[in-house]
Amino acid sequence: MALRLLQLVVLVVAAAAGFRPGLANPAAVSVLPGLPVAGLAVGFYKETCPQAEELVLAEMRDIVGRDRTLGPALLRFMFHDCLVRGCDASIMLVSKNATGGERNAIPSYGLRGFDEIEQIKAKLEEACPLTVSCADIIVMAARDAIYLCDGPRYDVETGRRDGKVTLAFDADNDLPPPSSNVVDLKTYFSVKGLGWKDLVVLSGSHTIGRASCSTFASDRLYNYSGHAGQDPSLDKAYAARLRQACEAGLANDTTLVDMDPISPYTFDLSYYRDVVSNTSLFLSDQALLDDRWTRAYVERMATAESPDEFFADYVVAITNMARIEVLTGDNGEIRKVCAAHVD
Repeated sequence: MALRLLQLVVLVVAAAAGFRPGLANPAAVSVLPGLPVAGLAVGFYKETCPQAEELVLAEMRDIVGRDRTLGPALLRFMFHDCLVRGCDASIMLVSKNATGGERNAIPSYGLRGFDEIEQIKAKLEEACPLTVSCADIIVMAARDAIYLCDGPRYDVETGRRDGKVTLAFDADNDLPPPSSNVVDLKTYFSVKGLGWKDLVVLSGSHTIGRASCSTFASDRLYNYSGHAGQDPSLDKAYAARLRQACEAGLANDTTLVDMDPISPYTFDLSYYRDVVSNTSLFLSDQALLDDRWTRAYVERMATAESPDEFFADYVVAITNMARIEVLTGDNGEIRKVCAAHVD
């Protein structure tokens, strides 16, 4: 792992949040968890752009209505932004450097949402020029993506500003690969100030969306631990179905497979049931069973009758992630176009 990451101070993991399930009102969760971050606030734009959140939701309804796969894609987009240099929209920047920016990094392969974030930004620029940051748009779009997949809708803090630096090196080193074991996963998260519970809860994001065969087929189907053959922990019937979709030996196989074969566009508990039944897609999913704390949470959610606890925990965890290394106040900038070119 990159030396820069290992030098970060581990932050205090936030406490649990109150959650009222079953409410579609944007204020359904009105008290956010943990310690506040200077410069962030719920309703940051209430004076300068009071319609900001409604405009984002309207655009997200249009985007997901046209292509439901873009909801999960925009949730993934937030992860790629926040876990690399913090939630500063640096994933949007276009680097002129030969080594490229975050969008050119290996983990960004197949990442979608760039055009959609620009679409939302353009709508906000019409209403409130140079007011709402791209960084806040990414966080709000992810929140609405969850909601439009029947997940919780909760208050988000806003007030982030946009970063001016993007490096492929950072993304290559800061984003945990899907082949990670649980020790590595906990390390990646801890250097970002996130704990084991944030890890196991945010892993539940894999309850929606798709992944390309290139991200898992070699490790789980054809070359487990460097030896020819399938991961022995993977359900044999499920593995057979995956082999029908994913070609052996094709390193850049772009074929897409649902991460949750039961309900890939419903934000629910199916992911945890997949993990305990050995039908999860990634090694990093299966790895959650190798730690006593993450395993206990997975097993509890897999047998839960209601998603209420998961939803409440998810609000806490994604709020924690949305606070990583944010730029506020006089730091950073507000860009007119998110995909600005930088050196």
